Amino acid sequence: MNSDSTGNTSTNDATGPTGHTGPASPTGPTDSAGPTDSAAFWESHYAGVDPQWGTRPNAVLAEVVTALAPVPGVGGRALDLGCGHGGDALWLASLGWDVTAVDVSATALERVAAGAAASGLADRVHPDRHDLARSFPGGTFDLVTASYFHTPVEIPRDQVLRRAAAAVAPGGLLVLVEHASLAPWSWRDGHEDVRFPTPDEVRTSLRLDDGWRTERCDAPERIATGPGGETATVTDNVIAVRRRPA
Repeated sequence: MNSDSTGNTSTNDATGPTGHTGPASPTGPTDSAGPTDSAAFWESHYAGVDPQWGTRPNAVLAEVVTALAPVPGVGGRALDLGCGHGGDALWLASLGWDVTAVDVSATALERVAAGAAASGLADRVHPDRHDLARSFPGGTFDLVTASYFHTPVEIPRDQVLRRAAAAVAPGGLLVLVEHASLAPWSWRDGHEDVRFPTPDEVRTSLRLDDGWRTERCDAPERIATGPGGETATVTDNVIAVRRRPA
């Protein structure tokens, strides 16, 4: 998980089954298989985080979705990977998407469910808890998003993102918004010289075939605001790819 400039936080790994008619209990395969290092890390993280942090949508994601994703029709399904406190999921649901909001932290998902209920969106936001290194939701989605899908805990990230692409329905869109630089307040864990992949490298890692069209693959700069109100210029990777209609 990392935080973006708008106060949105997105965790690294979680998900669960789809097709719910209301908010799900934030449990899933992570529970039955026992806790993972990722689950322990993020649960501890969210236990100490202000519940209001990350309740607004990621501004970069909102820009991309507004430009490239059609207004969902009845039954339009979205998958938000690493939803954190649900800023993106709640925003998508407010547009009419039926959203599966996934995270590995039960505390984060309880807050997503509470936010959905308070916003009158409980019927369109389905929190589910999974460790994506272990499992992934079944079915396909018209929109799959992952915002700042980074973590200091070792996970098979490329594999998870390839599974995210596989979950996109024909005609659907996959949107990845990622850190491409370190902000002054970012975690470093002793690594001041960390190298981020380029947008093209991220797209290549997805191993997409000719059945996809690239809508965006760039690295724009923006002014980010940290948790203490400080600001800095940062760079994001933005990758948006569409599966061609059947």
